[in-house]
Amino acid sequence: MKNVSIIASFVGAILFTSCNNNDDNMDMPLNIDYPAAYIVNGEDATVSVVKLSTNEVTGTIALMGTGSDMIMWPHHISSHQNHLAIGVPGMDLSAGHSGLNTSGMNGKLLIVDALNGSIVKNITLPLMNHNTIYSPNGNEIWVPQMDMDGKVLVYNASTNALMNTITVGMMPAELTFSFDGTKAYVANGDDDNVTIIDTATKAVLTTISVGDNPVGAWTGSNNKMYVDNEDGQSISVIDVATNSIDETISLGFMPGIASYNGSKNELWVSDPMNGKVHYWTWDAGMNMWMHGSSFNTGAGAHAIAFTNDGNTAYVTNQTANTVSVVNTTNHTVTKTINVGRKPNGIVIKM
Repeated sequence: MKNVSIIASFVGAILFTSCNNNDDNMDMPLNIDYPAAYIVNGEDATVSVVKLSTNEVTGTIALMGTGSDMIMWPHHISSHQNHLAIGVPGMDLSAGHSGLNTSGMNGKLLIVDALNGSIVKNITLPLMNHNTIYSPNGNEIWVPQMDMDGKVLVYNASTNALMNTITVGMMPAELTFSFDGTKAYVANGDDDNVTIIDTATKAVLTTISVGDNPVGAWTGSNNKMYVDNEDGQSISVIDVATNSIDETISLGFMPGIASYNGSKNELWVSDPMNGKVHYWTWDAGMNMWMHGSSFNTGAGAHAIAFTNDGNTAYVTNQTANTVSVVNTTNHTVTKTINVGRKPNGIVIKM
């Protein structure tokens, strides 16, 4: 892992482009009225828009602009209705999360209109953040603050007013919600645990010990959360109902992200160092996850997003600067899409 200390300031302006891979037809407003995948390109500070029906890049949202308040290294992305929430830590996290020095760094809360690419909110945060995410009902925006004195900030999505500050563990990374929306999960990297929060009351319900250096508790539609322990090279499976660990899956590699495909009942885990995605299938007789196989995607394999029917997956490859389109039935890459530099977060909006 790399020890990284970067002090940066971030964005003001935005440029809309409607383009092919050669970035022709500049300065044309976007009109994304079709199902699309949005890919955050960290090094370029752009978002590539991929039309799902053709798997072609149909537009690019340039976040950095020309202002003195530049956005640098946007990271993970989520969506609510017609809005995209992007966390902007201002630091390249593609090499991992160990040994980070976030002292003196401000993050960004960035909300983008998913239809035309305009920036709706651009709020400077007290500290660096791994992601920015709407609450399940869309009324709030939750933001973790990466610091030894870890906190979660909850903003009113309409007024931008800070509503709550919730104390969590050391160096919180990703914040996610359970599939039913009743609980929030914060992976505390330096404490090797996950804080569980009641989304309605904002009360901390409990803290669960997991593996070494957890990065995120990724949502499963099967009432589970899948925690990728980066240095522990494992996945901790949390039961949402009981707030307990069901199983710990040993990987033998540093995980990028874990993603559950409900329609196939498979657990996929990216393997960035080897440019692969591994998948596990559920063995009902053994009552545990069993490793199925793996397949190559591209160097720096990272985020995984499934279409609603679960038949297609999109995998960002941070070092290859590509996105792999995968047939989930036979686990084969059907297309490789060139995007921007260091693609990391991805979200699909139907």
